[in-house]
Formats: sequence, C-alpha cells, structure tokens
Amino acid sequence: MLSAVGIGFAFNRLEDIARALPVLQGILIVVFLVSVRVMMRLLHDGRKPKSTFALINNSGNLGTTETVLVIGLNSITELFLKSVTELAENRIKVAGLLGSTDRHSGRILRQYEILGTADQLENVLSDLEVHGVFVNRIVVPPAFDKLSLPAHDALLRVERATNIRVDFFAERIGFHEQRDKEPIIPTAHKRMADDGNLLSIFVDLVPAIRCPYWRIKRALDLIGAACLIVLLAPLMGLVAVVVAIDVGLPAIFWQQRPGLLGRSLKLLKFRSMAGAHDEYGRRVKDELRSSAVGRFLRRSRLDELPQLFNILFGDMSFVGPRPLLPVDQSREHNYRLFARPGLTGWAQVNGDRNISAEDKSALDVWYIKNASLELDIKISWLTFATIMGGERPNESAVRQARQELGIERPTEALDFETHVAHSGRAVA
Repeated sequence: MLSAVGIGFAFNRLEDIARALPVLQGILIVVFLVSVRVMMRLLHDGRKPKSTFALINNSGNLGTTETVLVIGLNSITELFLKSVTELAENRIKVAGLLGSTDRHSGRILRQYEILGTADQLENVLSDLEVHGVFVNRIVVPPAFDKLSLPAHDALLRVERATNIRVDFFAERIGFHEQRDKEPIIPTAHKRMADDGNLLSIFVDLVPAIRCPYWRIKRALDLIGAACLIVLLAPLMGLVAVVVAIDVGLPAIFWQQRPGLLGRSLKLLKFRSMAGAHDEYGRRVKDELRSSAVGRFLRRSRLDELPQLFNILFGDMSFVGPRPLLPVDQSREHNYRLFARPGLTGWAQVNGDRNISAEDKSALDVWYIKNASLELDIKISWLTFATIMGGERPNESAVRQARQELGIERPTEALDFETHVAHSGRAVA
C-alpha cells in the first residue's frame, strides 16, 4: 500500500484523491490481517482435544498436570517438546526453556520461551514462583557432561535442596545407569503436584452448569469486554504510564492460576509492587516492594483492568469464582473450578479476605448453582459498593449458601469419592 501511494504521488500528486483514503486503506488492511490471525487461532484451539462433562462425570477428575522446566537446547529438546504437544498436552505444561548462552534468552522454540541460561536455574525458578508457576520437574535432554560447570552446580543444588525432581533424558531411556540417589518428593509437595487440576466436584453441579444462561453470559462478557476496552483505553494507558514511572517496565504482570475445569490461565494485572529481587540478587520483603501508588491501585482495583483482555479471550468472565494461586486452590474446593473464573464474584462482595476459605468456596458454589443475569447485575453493583466502602463479611449470605449446599460445619470436608459412591445413579 505504501509503495502504491508513493508511486501515485510521484506520478500525479494523488490529484482528486482524498488524503484520508490511504489511511483508511491501511486501517482496513490491519483489521483484515488481525481478523485472519484471530480466526486461525480459534480454529487451531478448536482442534485441540477438550475435556467434556461426560469425562468429568465418569472419572471425577481431569488427570494430573505437571509443570516442567527444560534445560538445554538441541534436537532432543525439540523432540521432547513435540512429544509433549502430541502426546501429553493436557498432562504436562512446559514452563519454559534454559539455554547455554545469553544470546538465546528471550527467543522462542516451538512456542516456548527461553527464560535464561542453565546456570541461572535458581533465579529462574524464583521468578516463576512470583508468577504463580511452581515447577514439579526439570528435564535435561543433553548429556550431563555437555552442561557447563555452573549448570552442574545449580542442578545439584536444586535437586538436594528442593522438592523438584530432576530427570536426565539419557537415564530415562536407559542410555546411562541410574544414579544412586533418587530425589525424594515430600508428602506435601507430592500432594500439590498430584492435585494438579483434579476436580473434586458435586455431581449435582452438572445440571446447573448446563443451564442455557452460561452461553448467554459468555456472549455478554465478549460484548462488554470489547466495549470497556475501547472506553477505558485512555485510563489504562494512564495507569500503565504511572506504573512504569513508579516500579518500572514492564507495566503488565501475569500470574498462572487454575481456570475453567482446572485449565491454566495467565491472569493479567498492572504491576503494583517492585521486583522480588534487588540489584544484588537478594530477595526483597513484600512490605518493602509496595509503594503508595501500588497500594492505591490495589485498593481501587485499577490494577485488575488488564483482566478485561482475559475476559475478551474467554479465559475469564465478569462474574464468577475468583481465580486463586495453585498453592491456594486446595483439592476439596476444586468444585469451584466448574465455572469460568470472574473479575468479581459472590464471595468477593460478601467478605472476601475477611471470611474463611471454606466460606468463600461455599459462596462460589452457591453462585454456580444460582447464576442468572439478575444475580450478575447485583454482584456488579455490590462490587462498586465494596470498592467504595471496603470489604465486610455478610454472615447471612454465608449461612444461606451453607444451608442450601448442606454444609453445616466450616471444617467439614466434602469427599468426592464418597459422594459419588452414594450417587452412582445420578452420575450414570
């Protein structure tokens, strides 16, 4: 288009042609290309195998998700990544790769980012934890003697001092003898790894989640998010500039959290805290990382404006159970993952941090069973009231949720296997 404009201008100075026409052509071309990109992405996602309610009803879970960090870049690494995509996409999540030199950092291999070098392993693990990504296993495709000495030391330190399992590819396929020491995974860490995206659910939530309103709700989310992104673009730009001045770039921060049916999502936020480490690599206390600007952004919820894009892309909804960090999403409360997570929710407007985890889960499940347009409008209105007046526990709402769900005591755990054993006909 630019070439055509240049030739036309040189030939006849674009006589009788409006100067806005090339600009409009450029905008149309950009919109067309972006639309094609979005359609191809949706087509690609549509071809992926998706979990179904029938699968959940029959087995009660979606399997185990393991987060893996890959060290070393070679043809075996590429084969491993391809194997994950083809054979274990729903069971293994690759957090990233570590190369041998700094020149690889920031590059992409098979859609996975190279996060740094192997000798920076401990710093990379710390940075991932800040984002809510907890690595369960480290896979090393190259031979151990092909790694640098600093990489050797870093791997051995991580294997001895943490719960992360280190797997050398050559050992796993029998090309080397197994080492004498096999890292032991403590019970607590193994429980967290095994929980993954297991769904300990109420069987009677399935009819509620099949309600036609959920499809209408998704359409309203899509339209609302698109309109608000356009309307609030100047405000988001201003907040981004303030954040960049206050804590530096990047202005957007993400955390990995379990979303609908336990699938991982990247929750977007404006940064409200400085980096987790100082210039000497020492960890900074959380209370020292936050400024007055950051506290204001969290108090006013302005730091959550980027989540409009999560809603637009279908990872979240305006109203729903608030997504938690993986370590905070306990197994007995996984039934709250039956709905798309929300920017706000019934638990957030009825106490949020001032009520127990059991009460919040009861409120979230009550919302899933009673979701409606009227309730979503009520929650949206109460959200503004909560922002202005602060969080206040609502004992009557908690009591109602517990009574309707049959939960009498705050400490009472709901065991899925027991429930299914007494509800076999309902499952069938």
